[in-house]
Amino acid sequence: MSDADLIKLYSGRILELASDIPFTERLSAPDASAKKRSPLCGSTITVDVSMNHGRVTAFGQDVKACALGQAAASVVGGNIIGRNRVEVETARDQLKAMLKSDGPAPDAPFDGLEVLIPAKEFRNRHASILLSLEATAEAMAEAEKSACA
Repeated sequence: MSDADLIKLYSGRILELASDIPFTERLSAPDASAKKRSPLCGSTITVDVSMNHGRVTAFGQDVKACALGQAAASVVGGNIIGRNRVEVETARDQLKAMLKSDGPAPDAPFDGLEVLIPAKEFRNRHASILLSLEATAEAMAEAEKSACA
C-alpha cells in the first residue's frame, strides 16, 4: 500500500468519525448483546441493545477496531436509536454491496457510511467495517427472539 493510498483511505472525515464514536458505554441491563470479531485483523465490536416494539431504544458498544471499523461504528451509533432490524439488516447488506460489488452507499439514515467508499479497494478491511452493523443486527434478532419467548 503506497503512502498516497493510505492518505486516501484514512481521510480526515474517517479519522474524525473514529475519534467521536457515540454510545461507547455498555448497557447495564440490555435486552441482548452480540460480539463480532474479524479473524483477519482481530478487530472486535460488542453491541448491547434495548428495544421496545421492535425499535432500538438504548444502545451501547465496545469498539476495538481499526479507524475504518471505528468510523463505521460511529455512523451506526449516531443513527441507531429508533431503528428496526429490517433497517439495520438493509444497511448491512448495502454496505457489503458497496464494498464488495461497487454498490451505492447505504440509504439514509446510514448514508454517512459513504465515507468508507475508498476502502472497497482494501478487501482485508471489509470485515472490520461490517462488524458494527453485523453485531447490531445479531443483537436485535436475539432481543426480538427473547421478547417472543
